[in-house]
Amino acid sequence: MDASRSSPAGSLAGARYLSLATYRRNGTEVRTPVWFAHDGGRLHLFTAGDSGKVKRLRHTARVRVAPCGGQGGLRGPWQDARARLIDDPAAIARGHAALRAKYGWQMWLADVLAGISGRARRRAWIEVELTPAN
Repeated sequence: MDASRSSPAGSLAGARYLSLATYRRNGTEVRTPVWFAHDGGRLHLFTAGDSGKVKRLRHTARVRVAPCGGQGGLRGPWQDARARLIDDPAAIARGHAALRAKYGWQMWLADVLAGISGRARRRAWIEVELTPAN
């Protein structure tokens, strides 16, 4: 087996989208395909500050992640993880830089459109740490 595939982040290597599964208060799982980038052993992503993901993460940090396509179709195994909303400007800058490096002009365009619409100020930044397999 390829060593990069056996590490927790290995199955996410090369994936363009991540299916982020968050949990409602009643335990129901909600899956959402999102852009993500690796930085320092963690995954970084962003979303609208008033999104359901943010509300669910405020309730519980427990999440699952899996590589997926743009429509959410799974392309690899689920991995347990912990997620947290970040507000530290340095951590946000690192995550944003990693997303710009990965998505290039598409992230630039998303930034421009968010700036024009005023959504950039309302973004929520999320950091995900994979839980090591036992």
